[in-house]
Amino acid sequence: MPGPELRAIEPGHGRVVLLVVAHADDMTLFVGGTVAAWTREGWSVVVVRTTDDRWDSVGLDEQATIERNTVQFHEAARILGVTEVVDLGYPTDTLGDVSEVALREQIIRQVRTHRPYALVTFDPYSMFGEDNQDHVQVAAATDESFWTSQFDKHHPEHLEAGLAVHGCFERWYFGRELQRVTDVIDISDSLDRKIEAASAQSTMMLHLLHQLRLQAATGGWRIDAIEDALALADPSELIGVLLHANAERVGSRYGVGAAEEFRVVRFGGLAGWLDDHGTRVT
Repeated sequence: MPGPELRAIEPGHGRVVLLVVAHADDMTLFVGGTVAAWTREGWSVVVVRTTDDRWDSVGLDEQATIERNTVQFHEAARILGVTEVVDLGYPTDTLGDVSEVALREQIIRQVRTHRPYALVTFDPYSMFGEDNQDHVQVAAATDESFWTSQFDKHHPEHLEAGLAVHGCFERWYFGRELQRVTDVIDISDSLDRKIEAASAQSTMMLHLLHQLRLQAATGGWRIDAIEDALALADPSELIGVLLHANAERVGSRYGVGAAEEFRVVRFGGLAGWLDDHGTRVT
């Protein structure tokens, strides 16, 4: 089996990437550099956020948390050049109790609406270390939507409303730790935008630092950089350091300054057969 390959983002010419995430910070933390590379190369990136992130803050009430995280998510999307944001509005951290079929229907609808070249989400087969059931449910529902979006018997009400069945050409998967990496994107030229977008989501980033502080304290540790960031209510410098270090660590495995990793499936896993027998028409 061939190993991972550095892949250049080809010109998009307006083609669509549909990115489905659970939470507002998933886009920036997991794939922000690649999203920025896509938009720079002329791809239209549509991001579907499944939940409302109503509990992802510290020191704010629920309504204020929803409002701030939504505003900051849209600002992060603007920084990365995202074309459109779709908010499905499920309560955060509850997707484990939501029907996967019902969630899948919402994603099928987005696939049929935006008709993407590539569908991007968490890898349902690389859940090692994944402790967030929202991520797990989004991964499963989105993965199934790839093939069910092509069936005219699945949700005919979509077709009656003017949508049409659609087949995505590529699937891109990411995760906390992929079991298999096929494609590596050099984000050296877009890492700054990734960090800027993450820093714009200050509510969620402060909450992340607060969680790290709690864990460290339980273990008998104190991290001055976290204490300083929380005292100033400004996570941007420390988040930048953390994201920079992680991207450099990944990049060092492939001889580039900074990178993000993916498992990519092309043409339903039959890319070799396509290359041998297909004829490009566009």
